[in-house]
Amino acid sequence: KIDSHCKSFKVKKRFKNMVRLRLFGILLLLSNGIALAQDQPSFKPLRYNEDYSYLAKDSSRTFYEGLKYIPFSKQKSDSYLSVGGEARGQYFYIQNEDWGDSENDGDGYLLSRFLLHTDWRFSKNVRAFVQVQSSLASSRPITTPVEENPLDLHQAFVDVSAFDTDHSSMTFRVGRQELSYGSQRLISVRENPNNRQAFDAAKIMYKTKDVNLDLFYSHYVLAKKGVFDDGFNKDTRLWGAYSTFKSVPGLGGIDAYYLGFYKKSALFADVKGRELRHSVGSRVFGGLDSWNYDIEGLVQFGKLGSSKILAWTASINTTYSFDDVFLKPEIGLKAELISGDQGEKDRVGSFNALYPKGAYFGLAALIGPSNLAEFHPSINFQLAKDLEFSVDYDFFWRYSKADGIYGVNMVQIYDDGGSQNRHIGNQLIGALLYSPNRFLTFRGEFTWFQAGDYIKDVSAGKDIYISGLTAQ
Repeated sequence: KIDSHCKSFKVKKRFKNMVRLRLFGILLLLSNGIALAQDQPSFKPLRYNEDYSYLAKDSSRTFYEGLKYIPFSKQKSDSYLSVGGEARGQYFYIQNEDWGDSENDGDGYLLSRFLLHTDWRFSKNVRAFVQVQSSLASSRPITTPVEENPLDLHQAFVDVSAFDTDHSSMTFRVGRQELSYGSQRLISVRENPNNRQAFDAAKIMYKTKDVNLDLFYSHYVLAKKGVFDDGFNKDTRLWGAYSTFKSVPGLGGIDAYYLGFYKKSALFADVKGRELRHSVGSRVFGGLDSWNYDIEGLVQFGKLGSSKILAWTASINTTYSFDDVFLKPEIGLKAELISGDQGEKDRVGSFNALYPKGAYFGLAALIGPSNLAEFHPSINFQLAKDLEFSVDYDFFWRYSKADGIYGVNMVQIYDDGGSQNRHIGNQLIGALLYSPNRFLTFRGEFTWFQAGDYIKDVSAGKDIYISGLTAQ
C-alpha cells in the first residue's frame, strides 16, 4: 500500500509540475508579447479587418509577431499567413430569472467561448479567411445554441479585389462571414452573447476616401448545438445596400441604407406567417469638441402572412465628456421610440430589429428592441488609465398596450396579457472595466431590473438581480 501511494504521489507530482511548466511557458509567452507588442495596432471587432503586413519590415520579430506574420515569399510583403484567436470566460448568477417564472439556480453558471482564425493573404488582390468557434456552457440547466455550440465553422470566405488604388477600391467577398453596420442596431456580430453570429453571403464593397458602399445578399447561419452542423439555412434571407458618407459639412457622417428581410415563418403579436420586410433608414453621427451624437430613424414595410407591415423606430444617443475634470466623467443620454402592434387585424406594427447586438440594453439582455419607449441616462468615470466605472439607468415602457415585449432574438416573451399598464420596469447597471493591456480585458457587472406594473400583470413580477464576471 505504501509503495502504491508513493507511485501515485510521484505521478500526481509529475502532472502538477507539467501543468506548472506549461502555465509558466504560456505566461512567459504572453508577457513577452505584451512587452514587445504594446505599440502594435489594437485588435479589431471584426478580426478580418486586421492587417499585419507592416511586420514585413521588422527583421527581429518576436515569436508572437511571427504568428501574426508568416511570409509566403521574401519578395512580396503582402503575401503572408496570419494566425489569431481569442478566449473568453464568463460567470453569471441570476436571481428571479424571467421575473420569477423560472426556477432559481443557486450556483450560477459558466460560459466560455474560443475563436481561432487564419488569414491567408496570397497577394494584394486575393485572400482567404477561416475562423472556427467553440461556445460552451456549464451548470446551465437549459441552454440555447446561442449559449452552447461546441464547435463549428464560423467564417470561411474569399476576397478578390477588382482594383485597389490610393483613391478607391472594389472587393468581392463570397462565403460565410460576419456582418456589422452602423451602430449595430440592426446588423451586428452579436459580441456579448456567447456565440457570435454569421451569414452565408456574397458582398461587393466599394470604398473611396469619403464614401463606403456595400451591396450584399445573404442567408443567416442558424446556430445548432452539435459539432460542425451549422449548415446552409434557406429559410431566412437578408439583403441590402448600406452606404456611409464621411465628413459631411455641418453633420459629420451620414449612413443611408436599405435592408430586405425574408423569413419562412415568423410571429409578431398574434400574427403568424411568411415575413417579407423592407427597412429604409438613415443615421447621422459625429462629434463636436467634447460632444458626440448618434441619431437614427427608419421605417419598415412589407407583409406578414396576409397582413401588411408598417413599423418604425427613432433614436438619439448623445455623450458629453469633461476631460479636464477629476475622473473625467462622461455623461450620456439615450432615448428611443420603437413601434409595437396596435391590434389592427390587417396591419402589423411590431418593429423587427433583425440581427441586433445581443446586449442591446446592457450585458443582461433581458428585453429586445420592439414595442418600446426607452429613456436611458448614464455616466462613466475614468478611475485610472486602464480602469473605468459606469452606471446606467434605463426606464422602459410599452409603446403600444396591444402588444407585448420581445427578446433580443425578436421572439415574444409575454403578450399584452390584457394589461392596461405600459410601465415594463427600470434597470440599474453598474460595471467595472479593467484593461491592463491590449491583450486582456476584465469586466464585473451588476444588474437590478425592478419589475413594473405590466410585468407584475403578466408574470410572477419579481425583481431580477444579475451579477456577472468576464475575462477576455
